[in-house]
Amino acid sequence: MINALADATLDDMKSKHNKKGKKQGFARDGWVIVDYGDVVVHLFSPDQRDFYNLEELWEDGKVLLRVQ
Repeated sequence: MINALADATLDDMKSKHNKKGKKQGFARDGWVIVDYGDVVVHLFSPDQRDFYNLEELWEDGKVLLRVQ
């Protein structure tokens, strides 16, 4: 599922905004990122999301978009 989400993100950004990203990480490890340079999309398994808890790390930052 994580790979499918990453691939859909890459396809959408390429077709709608002509932006090329780079997928990094492995779905089997529970964490894949899609890197666009100034924007990084993190895709987690539920276990990895709980473990890393990035929301707490970045809680003082401005949320531009949240998708769950």
